[in-house]
Amino acid sequence: MPVPIWLIPVALKGAAALAGAAGIGTAVHGVKKMKNANDTMEAAKERHERNMERFEKENKITSKDMDKLGTLELEILHSFSEFSDVFEKIKNRPTFENYSKNGITLPKYDGEKLKEVSVGAGVLLGGLGGVGLGAAGGFAAAGATTAAVMALGSASTGTAIASLSGVAATNATLALLGGGTLAMGGGGMAAGAAALGTATLGVGLLVGGIIFNFTGRKLSDKADEAWSQMKKAEAQIKKICDYLVELRKTSNKYYSTLTSVNTIYQEHLSGLKSIVNTLGHTDWNTFTLDEKKLTENTVLLVGLLYNMCKVEIVLKGESDNDINKINTVAVEKSINNANSIIADKF
Repeated sequence: MPVPIWLIPVALKGAAALAGAAGIGTAVHGVKKMKNANDTMEAAKERHERNMERFEKENKITSKDMDKLGTLELEILHSFSEFSDVFEKIKNRPTFENYSKNGITLPKYDGEKLKEVSVGAGVLLGGLGGVGLGAAGGFAAAGATTAAVMALGSASTGTAIASLSGVAATNATLALLGGGTLAMGGGGMAAGAAALGTATLGVGLLVGGIIFNFTGRKLSDKADEAWSQMKKAEAQIKKICDYLVELRKTSNKYYSTLTSVNTIYQEHLSGLKSIVNTLGHTDWNTFTLDEKKLTENTVLLVGLLYNMCKVEIVLKGESDNDINKINTVAVEKSINNANSIIADKF
């Protein structure tokens, strides 16, 4: 039955009212979705920023500790030329063979090799002041002795590294060692964790009130993606931070042992300089038994420190995105060897 003509305006008004109510409901639902999405994205962003702050903190602390170890190793290696200069003045000295006891072997005295590594260490030390955090730690990670020898080689351009200025020489050696990121534990992985979700995590609700429900639904998907990206990055950051903490513990433990051995070495070196330079004893045949023992033990300490500075604290991962490995076995062995020799001889 047709609607009477006088009832049409009323019907239209009712229909419009119903449509309006439905539209408002849809809009309210859309606004709620948008608010929830916004809250999720903000929470993901804030949590990601906290995770990155933790990473930056751990990386800075560990890099400083590794730098401390690397600097000490280079200083020790650099001091070997001072030892060689004094030792070479002693005439009729015997040939000091390898130390071999309890499965521990130390190299015999090699003046040329010691001078070479001393010069290389001096080159690297001269450039540390002009490079950033982690450079000296990079040398410790790869083995300071290896780095010092490399410093006398050629850069990728073919130029002799030792002929470069301090900073340039240090950077060239770092490049040969694979960059300065060894200490950090996987530069590619850390960078990836930092970059994950930046496009998503930084997005806010920069929309008007048009098509609320559609926009809310799309932003809900975007928020879920942001949360997922944050969680993925968080797992990687945690793995790196755990690595950095362990590296710091290992580095500090090795630094402590190396410092103890170096203290004994410096005392012996001072004593040897007094015998040769102050007392003027330059003929082995005129040395007293105590002077001979001090000289022999100084040579032994040089060999021990040379070996300790050769140890790679970090083993680089198979790829740039793999986290590096702490060379715990080699570090522990070196510490045990040092303690054994000190207990046996000193």
